[in-house]
Amino acid sequence: MPELPEVQTTVDGLKQKVLKRAFVDVWSDWKKLVKKPKDFEQFKKEIKNKKIKKVWRRAKNIIFDLSENYSLLVHQKMTGHLLVGNWELKIGNWVPTESGPLNDPYNRFLHLIFFLDNKKMLALSDARKFAKVELWKTDDLLKDFEKLGPEPLEKSFTFSKFKKALLRPSPPSDPKGTPLRQGKVKQVIMDPSVIAGIGNIYASEALWQAKIHPEKSVAKLSGKELELLYQAIRKVLALAVKLGGESFSDYRKPDGTKGDFDTERKVYKRENQLCKRCKKAKIKRIKFAGRSAFYCPNCQKL
Repeated sequence: MPELPEVQTTVDGLKQKVLKRAFVDVWSDWKKLVKKPKDFEQFKKEIKNKKIKKVWRRAKNIIFDLSENYSLLVHQKMTGHLLVGNWELKIGNWVPTESGPLNDPYNRFLHLIFFLDNKKMLALSDARKFAKVELWKTDDLLKDFEKLGPEPLEKSFTFSKFKKALLRPSPPSDPKGTPLRQGKVKQVIMDPSVIAGIGNIYASEALWQAKIHPEKSVAKLSGKELELLYQAIRKVLALAVKLGGESFSDYRKPDGTKGDFDTERKVYKRENQLCKRCKKAKIKRIKFAGRSAFYCPNCQKL
């Protein structure tokens, strides 16, 4: 699933390609991707002629702020990614008009295409068709975002704010201070209401960097461990954004090319490979809360 670095990479790429453009038309062969409004023809009618004023990210959501106080939200889910280019329909399939990265096999699952006023096309490629697209009134969308936690790469995300995010949301009275949450640390930092945008890949990578076992309770983390985890989250996410995200699976950037974080991946999907730090133990994979976690049993003791 595209996580914060992949979504930010997509936003950065889109800013260079679609700002100040207007939607002329929309095509889809899987109209269920559009969740709001549910009637595709109504969606098509409402978005037509809207101008793209801003492209930004909140958690794992891509938001296009449009004219007339509308916002288009795209959540890429498991296998979705946005592409910008030109395609033509040949025997029922959309084919890039030019050779290049858009011809990557992972870019061929086009199920929603926006036609722009400069003759370019903004396409959603999604092999599993899990992505969602919603058209909101901007004020309503911003209000809906209030339930999300802080953004981990913003300057305002200080260590103090990080510790505050890990406190119990409604703690009982405690003369010694507000207690930390009881959940397992990997599960907690992946909760978007706690911290926005951290997914499976970067949670595993940050915990490895901080030498913290993914199943350790947040309540049992020492002050030093909290500081190391805060620094690791910021470092891993910033590096991943710089490298354009992770493309070992479906994700591609708006120009169709791969991200380069794969060269930096230390534990995720490296089960049974020797730890790159201690060189003593092999990476293990465990499952809890329906997700896999990867860790070094030597470096990250419970």
